[in-house]
Amino acid sequence: MVNRVEKIDKDSENSLKLFVVLTRALQSIEKQVIKDIKSHGLNLTEFSVLELLYNKGEQPIQKIGQKILLASSSTTYVVDKLEKKDYLKRKACPTDRRVTYAVITDEGKELMDEIFPKHVEAMNEILGGLDSDEKESMIVQLKKLGFHAQAL
Repeated sequence: MVNRVEKIDKDSENSLKLFVVLTRALQSIEKQVIKDIKSHGLNLTEFSVLELLYNKGEQPIQKIGQKILLASSSTTYVVDKLEKKDYLKRKACPTDRRVTYAVITDEGKELMDEIFPKHVEAMNEILGGLDSDEKESMIVQLKKLGFHAQAL
């Protein structure tokens, strides 16, 4: 049986291996992050919207999807769900009636005040396989890789 990987150059072999390693690492990390967020009674998308509003303040609903990588139809659904839970409210833009803002409510802030520090701890544990310098290096390298792939 022929090992086809031997027929490609080292750089190509590393590209293939890197893709597999990145994919597996992301799946493992995402699984743990989802488990952490579910323990607080939210799904990943709900948490992402609340985290954005909690850390960045009110946001135009139309822009939330772009900021957390979510389809616009899904954004409306998640905003509706969070509004029903009283974690956020809608606020009309005073200068442009086409724009509606999502604003975190006091209940949403209380929830995030309670769970965000726990989430930070969980993220430190999940990503604890790297020290701070390794994390900084990886951030730079992954941004470079992402920008390159995006430009293709």
